Amino acid sequence: MHDQTTVNLKMLFKTNMRQFTMIAALLLIWLLFSIATDGVFLSPRNLSNLFLQTVTVAIVACGMVLIIVTGNIDLSVGSVAGFCGAVAAVLQVNFGWGTVATIGAVLLTGVAIGAWHGFWVAWKQVPAFIVTLASMLAFRGAILAVTGGSTISPMHDSFKVIGTGYLPDIRFDGTSFNDTSALLTIAFLIIYLLMEAGKRRNLIAHGLPVLPLGLDSLRIGLTALAIAAVCGVMIFNEGFPYAVLLLVLVVLVCRFVAERTVFGRRLYAIGGNSEAALLSGIDLKKNLMGLYMLFGGLTALAGMVMTARLNAATTSAGVNMELDAIAAAVIGGTSLMGGEGKITGAVIGALIMSSLDNGMSLMNLDSAYQYIIKGLILLTAVWADVAMRRRKG
Repeated sequence: MHDQTTVNLKMLFKTNMRQFTMIAALLLIWLLFSIATDGVFLSPRNLSNLFLQTVTVAIVACGMVLIIVTGNIDLSVGSVAGFCGAVAAVLQVNFGWGTVATIGAVLLTGVAIGAWHGFWVAWKQVPAFIVTLASMLAFRGAILAVTGGSTISPMHDSFKVIGTGYLPDIRFDGTSFNDTSALLTIAFLIIYLLMEAGKRRNLIAHGLPVLPLGLDSLRIGLTALAIAAVCGVMIFNEGFPYAVLLLVLVVLVCRFVAERTVFGRRLYAIGGNSEAALLSGIDLKKNLMGLYMLFGGLTALAGMVMTARLNAATTSAGVNMELDAIAAAVIGGTSLMGGEGKITGAVIGALIMSSLDNGMSLMNLDSAYQYIIKGLILLTAVWADVAMRRRKG
């Protein structure tokens, strides 16, 4: 019995080693920053702001996972997000467009830019690195052209709520927290538990290996506790920001696309072995085109959240966002070799990157050192990925 328990524990840690490592790294970062800031970092208000700060990079990181999974890259996301945010500001401030029309136009703009990238990468077979590097430069210039080199503000109140609004409180008598968010958290936990139970039954029905009930219950319980803790921080502050709820929706959609659709499975097949994927009948051009269009829409969405949060379009918006998005994806377990990556891992990676930004800012650390530290972390994450691949090989 003891030997079997040991084997089960080894299986649990082996199959979830990267996830455990990421979570341990995140908790260590939080602990160090809490000590360095005399507890300010872990205050409910700061953590709530941290989650809100993470949204923009996390949305882009979800799409970046799918891009990198195919063995490609996109270096233009910061410039494209900044450009899309500038388009939104110009439409609202200069032309008086409503929020719904602005959102629709900006999303179409992002999809069109993604189609442009897909055309060159898929049909003209120009390396994605070069195509998106060119766009990074071109759209940085386009931001200056659209804004005239100045900040454009303010946005409509109905648009600002995307980046700064919170879920309204039901306000039951005697409560000192956001009731709506609390009820939504309970619903999230129930749905999560039902999904995990269904997943376990499905594995057993197909004769696939599962963890013993006790260990699996421990895993699920700890995950549910982590979800409750994260939600609790926001519940006792101002409630769930709309931007965070939007991120949850993006994560669910991207996970569904990646894990439950033919399109998603083909993307992983292309990254794993493009020649084998082609011989098996997968249309590489159409799938890459669809991927870049999807990513263009996500980048436009991130750009709007960024502009709504700032209540303005600035010429420097989105600078270095590509670094944070790629780092978040790689830290979250996405291999730069292609064929491997998880959406939820990228979100944790984005939270790690945002935690570094937030913590170093609270410490008033010089920006030069901030860039150096983030660069070293990205290098370490890629080195760890390469080392793990060699070990598996």
